[in-house]
Amino acid sequence: MSTEIDSAPSSLESSVDSRERDFDQLASDVLEGKSISREDALAILNCPDDEILSLLAAGFRIRKRFFGKTVQLYFLMNAKSGLCPEDCHYCSQSKISDAPVPKYNILKRDKLMDAAKIAAEQGAKTYCLVISARGPNEREMTAVETIVPEIKQKYGLDICACLGLLTREQADRLKACGVDRVNHNLNTSEDHYADICTTHTYADRVQTLRHVRDAGMEMCSGGIIGMGETHDDIVSMAMDLRDLGVQSIPLNFLNSIDGTPLQGKKDLSPQDCLRALAMFRFVNPDRELRISGGREIHLRSLQSLGLYVANSVFVGDYLTTKGQAPEEDYQMVRDLGFEVTTSVGD
Repeated sequence: MSTEIDSAPSSLESSVDSRERDFDQLASDVLEGKSISREDALAILNCPDDEILSLLAAGFRIRKRFFGKTVQLYFLMNAKSGLCPEDCHYCSQSKISDAPVPKYNILKRDKLMDAAKIAAEQGAKTYCLVISARGPNEREMTAVETIVPEIKQKYGLDICACLGLLTREQADRLKACGVDRVNHNLNTSEDHYADICTTHTYADRVQTLRHVRDAGMEMCSGGIIGMGETHDDIVSMAMDLRDLGVQSIPLNFLNSIDGTPLQGKKDLSPQDCLRALAMFRFVNPDRELRISGGREIHLRSLQSLGLYVANSVFVGDYLTTKGQAPEEDYQMVRDLGFEVTTSVGD
């Protein structure tokens, strides 16, 4: 996996800005099986605002080839909140955060089952079980191994576990109990990583993804846009995810929470978010691309445009922040003429 960063991103971004790009031709190249270059990816991120609709139309050709007009819904459950020993600067649950978030150990069976019932009722295909931790302890592993088979048997939901850093033995145990995929985000580029976390490394995260892959589960991994990274950093992350073979990519937009080191940081426009989503689709054409945290804040009234390149969204709330009402998401999908991929029969 290559994670080299261009030595002069500012001059490269400037030169890309001055060149026109035929995004429709670029989409045709992707549909013929060609991988786009770093230069082309940067051109997408530098697409002028008045050309964004053309960019999205080109990206929709790729999305439609692989996913039609379907949208998959994910439901997120914060099964353990706060109490995390890591120092991820964006996270309200980290040890350096002063944000007033709930703090509790892994929830009991009844609450996890109640949340699974809500996920099924809201039309979600995947139930995401998340804990705040460096990695799961034995009690947490046992709780997951116990609840996953019951959820799958009763509600037919796919299960995505987000438990922090994993050993190969832990990954094997998750596979054995029925976990379908594991989420572990790269979050940003290798070069930018030390600026957002010091208690573990980018390489640690990559190693966890390799354990997940080797155990035979799908990899769910994406990142957060808006943490002070360069365009080159965003492209590097997208290409690293491609090279790792990640099947599902959640793209978050920083929700700067008071009490965290990144509080007050609001650098993104709706157009920036759309450009990033489009670039990830061109780089990872046949991979599930999910519009994730921060979409309501940063995309605002342009959220629906994101689904011309992305093919899934979280429905309901996030870990410690609120999302929009599920009915608004269903209406958005209907208004586009798209359809939700349900959890039964797909």
